[in-house]
Amino acid sequence: MLTISGVGRCFPSGTEALRDASLRLQSGDFVALLGPSGCGKSTLLRLIAGLDRPDSGSLTWDAGHPPEPGEIGYVFQDATLLPWATAEENVFLPLRLRGMSRSQAQPDIAAVLARVGLTGFETARPRQLSGGMRMRVSIARALVTRPKLLLMDEPFAALDEFTRHRLQADLLALWRDLGCTVVFVTHSIYEAAFLARRVVLMTPRPGRIAREIESPLTPGAGTRLEPAYAKLVADISKAMEAELR
Repeated sequence: MLTISGVGRCFPSGTEALRDASLRLQSGDFVALLGPSGCGKSTLLRLIAGLDRPDSGSLTWDAGHPPEPGEIGYVFQDATLLPWATAEENVFLPLRLRGMSRSQAQPDIAAVLARVGLTGFETARPRQLSGGMRMRVSIARALVTRPKLLLMDEPFAALDEFTRHRLQADLLALWRDLGCTVVFVTHSIYEAAFLARRVVLMTPRPGRIAREIESPLTPGAGTRLEPAYAKLVADISKAMEAELR
């Protein structure tokens, strides 16, 4: 899908976020970008989304051009919902921006809210929803355009462990059903090991791609109980420790 070659990004403040970062994304993959806070994970995600441009290097799409805006879904660490709007209205927003009427969009809105487990909460406003439910609305909003590429920037970081585990399992089910490519930013080794087919380790700032670890696991519920999961967590931890020295 995408080849990232020698990308660098330095902000006007003088902060060098990325240096010579290279990565290959395959269609249908689930990639976790793993590294310490401030290592450029979110910057790389923004470059992939087209929300920023690199100072050096290149991003080359196999199709010859970036995906259309509706073909990329973006989920932020905060749910970033319109506080005055209902769940339905928040999910409708990207379709409205594409010129669809509410009546045209309603079947898609209802379907995606059902997919993320929010049937019955269509008219609830953010203040009436728990943190996990607000994040489900945010994910539904990103999925309603049926994106080819889903970018997620630490979406579960602020949630309690029980809610996080449930949403991780739900996300894997959605990924398998939809067949999209997912790039997931996290600083949790346990989360990366549970979710990703490929864990990409990034160095402290300026961020580089230090190593890629292929997961031997089949992503899905129950893998946390397998010895292979514990071994994968240990392997990632050792690799990260080696890069942080």
